[in-house]
Amino acid sequence: MRRLLVAFGSPAKIFSADIAALGRVVKKQVAHNIAQGADQGKLAATLNWLKDPANSVITLADSDYPHLLLNIPDPPPLLYLKGRRELLSAAALAIVGSRNATPQGLANAEAFAEAASNAGLCVVSGMALGVDTAAHRGGLRGTAASIAVVGTGLDIVYPAKNRDLAHELAKKGALISEFPLGTPALGSNFPRRNRIISGISRGCLVVEAALQSGSLITARQALEQGREVFAIPGSIHSPLSKGCHALIKQGAKLVETAQDILEELGYPSAANANAANKSESSAEDSLLLKHLGHDATDIDTLCLRSGLTTEAVSAMLLTLELDGVIASLPGGRYQRVR
Repeated sequence: MRRLLVAFGSPAKIFSADIAALGRVVKKQVAHNIAQGADQGKLAATLNWLKDPANSVITLADSDYPHLLLNIPDPPPLLYLKGRRELLSAAALAIVGSRNATPQGLANAEAFAEAASNAGLCVVSGMALGVDTAAHRGGLRGTAASIAVVGTGLDIVYPAKNRDLAHELAKKGALISEFPLGTPALGSNFPRRNRIISGISRGCLVVEAALQSGSLITARQALEQGREVFAIPGSIHSPLSKGCHALIKQGAKLVETAQDILEELGYPSAANANAANKSESSAEDSLLLKHLGHDATDIDTLCLRSGLTTEAVSAMLLTLELDGVIASLPGGRYQRVR
């Protein structure tokens, strides 16, 4: 599309060109498809979708096309949008991470997102399960809202578990996609949309990521686009810390609080920036928390460290979990959340 626009100057001239002229710019099959004209069924469905005032199609020619996105090597010619169009012009922070995040990772994503949102940065993510979902929730709870960049058409909610979140984003934030209505959840489309997540943002925070995580694709694209990249360190024993540690070794900025990010992006006195660095509850004084440390630990290890009986440790863990200080993990292990 971009090559055609450069060659012909406008959409009208593209559609009035003959196949020979089109074939000098694009492949013959593409030229033939253009000459065949619009798919009337899909066109009618899209025009009907646009009757909803919450829905928009933004082109490279529109003044509110995200200006940062214009600076990446391959900006999408069209963006389908559902929700608040004005958010496309807002300063933004991308927050990405594992779909199978730990309770601590989810808590970090939500808290950092809320702090960034309250500081005036719209939170951008991909609406996947795990860290993306937590980031959107935190962003929506703050003042600057959240944008989801999805890998399907905007008439499809994927994953289906996030239907309620999608509706909340459409009402309070926004969902955007470069894919036409009806585009299903194809695996190849999700890495492709990552360049938009990083492209519309001033920086990208990776919360938790394995070494082969798709989040690292977003981080690499952010670096290539000249964006700031941040990573939260974790346990040296956790596979979900390996990706973040690799990024830090490659030059990403290690962050421990949301304020670290805000200061780097020029928000030194942002209100509520310390929301991600919540104070410990009174349960911090518990003897058991001292022995738990910050890595995932099982009951047997806690008994050995503390000298307490299994019954005593189990009772204390239950209390701490009910207080929201720790969370249980698969395999009978426990980890701090605060």
